[in-house]
Amino acid sequence: MISLVTLEGPTASGKSELALRLALELGTDIISADSRQVYRYLDIGTAKPSAEALKAVKHHLVDIVDPSESYNAGRFCADAVKIIAELDAQGKLPLVCGGTGLYVDAILRGLFPQIEISTELRALLRQRLEQEGLDVLYQELAGHDPFFASGISSNDKQRILRGLEVFHATGLPISEHWRRQETKRRFTAFRILIDPPREILYERINARVIKMLDGGLLDEIRRLIDRGYGPASPGLNSVGYKEYFPHLSGEATLAKCAALAAQHTRNYAKRQCTWYRKHKFDLTLGSNECNISGIAGLIRDWQKSLN
Repeated sequence: MISLVTLEGPTASGKSELALRLALELGTDIISADSRQVYRYLDIGTAKPSAEALKAVKHHLVDIVDPSESYNAGRFCADAVKIIAELDAQGKLPLVCGGTGLYVDAILRGLFPQIEISTELRALLRQRLEQEGLDVLYQELAGHDPFFASGISSNDKQRILRGLEVFHATGLPISEHWRRQETKRRFTAFRILIDPPREILYERINARVIKMLDGGLLDEIRRLIDRGYGPASPGLNSVGYKEYFPHLSGEATLAKCAALAAQHTRNYAKRQCTWYRKHKFDLTLGSNECNISGIAGLIRDWQKSLN
């Protein structure tokens, strides 16, 4: 069984910085488990690693699809599993870093078989989306499958519809399909969680929103618009980007949009923390300021215990 390390935590917790230091210590690559950093051209708003970081350590699954494409846990799992096997063959310990819990679960638990969804059910749910709104459907999903709902954004139309499709087609929530699946475990993981105090995390999120704007986020969005992408594009229909379209169209002030972006990001971080509370970790850190050599030593001891 292949061994790997996961470094997880809510947005703005400092995962990228710690992953870079840990990868250098372990002499390995980083596999990004971030549902937004997969998109090309979305750099500032996704807090993508700097050019220096990308040069210092190879990062996989960053900048691999256009903003107009949909990318999901199934695609991530297929891509990541191949890279993990390649790194293991090179004698490297794969380091998976990201805050998209569904992606990490896809690697560690596998994906249940494809479920056929009737065209009638799919059409009915989309009709309900238009008539009742996304919030109503999200609340329904949360009632049927609180575990799955806690790990996604209340604005994630694609995953909300998918969760309801699976439930209504099978009578079982996605999380129950995961539990029942009998896929053979391919990996064993040393899981690390960065879990800062909530007030510190929220302060960092608020500061990062301002830093992104100062760093040219609006110009980045304008360039994306010039390339033909808009708020309906999967890459841009996400927290940190969609909030600014009203300002760019002259319908809202920048201050109002920035405040909304910060609020939505805090809400997302809260859902991530809820997700992590339902998982077990081998090491939990209060911040990314820690003894890297000590963490690496724990990981090496863990590897030895597997033999």
